[in-house]
Amino acid sequence: MPKRTRFMTWRTLATLAVAALMAAFLTPAAARAAVRESQPVYSYADAIREAVWVDTGLDSDGDGRTDRVAADIVRPAEPAREGRQVPVIMDASPYYSCCGRGNESQLKTYDAAGHVVQMPLFYDNYFVPRGYAFVGVDLAGTNRSDGCVDVGGRSDIQSAKAVIDWLNGRARAYTTRTGTTTVKAGWTNGRTGMIGKSWDGTIANGVAATGVKGLKTIVPISAISSWYDYYFAQGAPLYDSGPDWLSDYVDSPDARTRCAAVQQKLVDQAPRTGDWTGLWTERDYVKDAGRVRASVFLVHGMQDLNVRTKNFGQWWDALARNGVERKIWLSQTGHVDPFDFRRAAWVDTLHRWFDHELLGYDNGIDREPMADIERHPDQWATSTVWPPHGTEATTLRPATGATAGVGTLGLKRAAGTETFTDDPRLDESDWAARIDTATPEKAGFVTGPLTADLRLSGSSKVTVAATPTTTSAHLTAVLVDLGPDTVRDYAASGEGITTLTDRTCWGASSAGDSACFKETRAKTADVGFTVLSRGWADLGHYASARHGVPLTPGRTYTITLDLAATDHVVPAGHRLALIVAGTDRDLIDPPATTPTLALDLSRTSARVPFVGGAAAFAEATAGSAYSAPGSARPAPRTTAATPPAGVRDPSTVHRIP
Repeated sequence: MPKRTRFMTWRTLATLAVAALMAAFLTPAAARAAVRESQPVYSYADAIREAVWVDTGLDSDGDGRTDRVAADIVRPAEPAREGRQVPVIMDASPYYSCCGRGNESQLKTYDAAGHVVQMPLFYDNYFVPRGYAFVGVDLAGTNRSDGCVDVGGRSDIQSAKAVIDWLNGRARAYTTRTGTTTVKAGWTNGRTGMIGKSWDGTIANGVAATGVKGLKTIVPISAISSWYDYYFAQGAPLYDSGPDWLSDYVDSPDARTRCAAVQQKLVDQAPRTGDWTGLWTERDYVKDAGRVRASVFLVHGMQDLNVRTKNFGQWWDALARNGVERKIWLSQTGHVDPFDFRRAAWVDTLHRWFDHELLGYDNGIDREPMADIERHPDQWATSTVWPPHGTEATTLRPATGATAGVGTLGLKRAAGTETFTDDPRLDESDWAARIDTATPEKAGFVTGPLTADLRLSGSSKVTVAATPTTTSAHLTAVLVDLGPDTVRDYAASGEGITTLTDRTCWGASSAGDSACFKETRAKTADVGFTVLSRGWADLGHYASARHGVPLTPGRTYTITLDLAATDHVVPAGHRLALIVAGTDRDLIDPPATTPTLALDLSRTSARVPFVGGAAAFAEATAGSAYSAPGSARPAPRTTAATPPAGVRDPSTVHRIP
C-alpha cells in the first residue's frame, strides 16, 4: 500500500475509534471537542512512575550477559484502572545523568524506591495529563543502563528500538537491572512517537530507519542523519576529536571500566584522514530512508554550526524520495530547541502533531503548510511544501572583475583564473567583510544589487577546478547575502537566544518536577552581511568521497562541494556572493600544508536552488552594472579599514551533539 494511502486509512480508522470511545463517556458536544484536541483531564500528581530494564539482545560490553537498558515511565493512572491503553512519547538520551537536557540542563532524579521524580523537559508534565505516557530511555552505557555507548551505532539504536519492541509485546523487560522478574507493557497500545534534540533526535532518526513497527512518528530536533557528516565534510575534518571522545564524555563510570574494546573500535575505525569506513556505514541512516514507516516533524536551526544543516537537508530529501509524511520548521538560530525560540507556538503545534499522529485526531495539521521558516527574529513565514513548487537548481558562473580576486557572478560561462592562498587564521566572516577588497586568502564573486527579492530554498553545490601548489588542500565555499540586516546572533553563547529569569509553566507540576521553565528572548545582531550556506571538502577526496589521496602540485583537480541546506531571501538592494577559500577557521581543521590554489573559472560553478529558477535570478539581477562576465565593478562601498560587520567569530559554539 502506498505510504500516503496507508497514512490516510489509519488516520480515518483511528479517528472513528477514538470518537466512538469518547462518545461512550462524554456528551455529544464534548465528544466532538475531544476529537479535535486532547485535554488535561488526568492527574499528574497521581501518575504511575515506574522503571523497567529492557533486554536489547546485545552484549556490547562483552560480560557474557545481554545488555539491559533502563526505561523510566510516567503514565496516567486513570486509563489503566479503566482498562484503556495509552500511546507513548519517548526520548532516548545519553544525557540523563551526565550532562542534562534542555536550556536548564535538567537531569533525572529518583526517589528511594528508584522511581523517577524529575523527568527533564516539559513532555511528561504536559502530555501525561492529556492521556499519553512518557518514557525516558537511558542509552546503553549511560546512567542506569548496561552496555556501552557506541555513538550512533548498533548499541545506541537498539537501546531505543528494543523499548519500542517491548511496548509492542516483542521484547522482554525486567523489574530490576539484574533480576529475573519480567514485566509487560499492557497499559499501552504500542503507538509510539520519539522526540529529542541533537543526539536524542539522532537516535529517533536511526530507529525510524530500522522500520520498527509501532513507531508512528518522530520529531528530530537539530539531529544527525549521518555521523560521518557530523565529523567530516567530504574528507575535511570538522573537529579535532572523534567519536571515542564523545563516547567517553557520556559513559557512566562503570561503563568506562567495561567498554575499552568499544572505545578502541571507535578510534581504529574512524581515522582522522576523513576516509569512509564500515563504522560510518553503520551510522548512516540516510541510506535506509526507504525503511522509514514513521511520519517526521523535523526542526533545525539554519545557522547550526554544531549539527550542521547538511544533516537535515540530505535526510529531508531522502524522506521525500520515499514518500514519507513530513513537516519542517527552520529557524535562524544555531543549535537551539524550539521550546526556547518559539515556545507557545511550539507547544501548541507539537500537541496537535502528537494528537494527530498518535491519537488519530483529525485536527487538520496534515492539511496545513508543510514548512515554517523564520525570516527575521520572531518573524515567520510558511510554505505549502518545502522546497516550494517552482524551485529549480540554477547554474551560476564566476568571472574575473577589474581587480584580481574581486569578481562577478552571473549566468554566463567565463574564462580566466583566480588565485588564493590558504590562511588558517581567517574564517568566513573575515572573507565576507573584505568581499570588495582584493585579499590573498579568498576568491570572491558578487552580483550587482538585486532589483527584486531572490529566494534560495534547499541545498546548493559548488564545483571547483583547482590547481594546488602542495600535496594537500582544504576548500571552503560559502554563499553570502551582502547587505544590512538584523539577525539572531547564532555565534553568541546562546546561539540566538537570551535566557531570562521569569518562568512560564507548561503542564502540571509536582513537588519534585516543576513544569515552569525560564523564558527566553531573541538575541540579535545588526550585521552588514549574512553567511547563508557553507560547504567544505578535502581536495584529496576529489575522485572519491570515501578515500583521499595526496595531491600532485601543479595538477588541476575538480571537486564538487555540498553546501548546507537553507531557506533564505536575499532582498532587493542586497547582493549575492560566492566565496571560495581554504581553511574556514574553527569550522574545519587546516590541511598538513599551506597551499596556494588557482581556480579555473571556466570549470567552476555553483548550482543554487532558486524559487523561480534561472528566470528569477535573471530578473533579480537585470540592469546590474556588473552582471555580465568581465564587467567592471564600481568602487566598493566599504574600505579595507571599515569593513561591514557580521556575527562575531563562531569559535565559541558548543560542539556536543
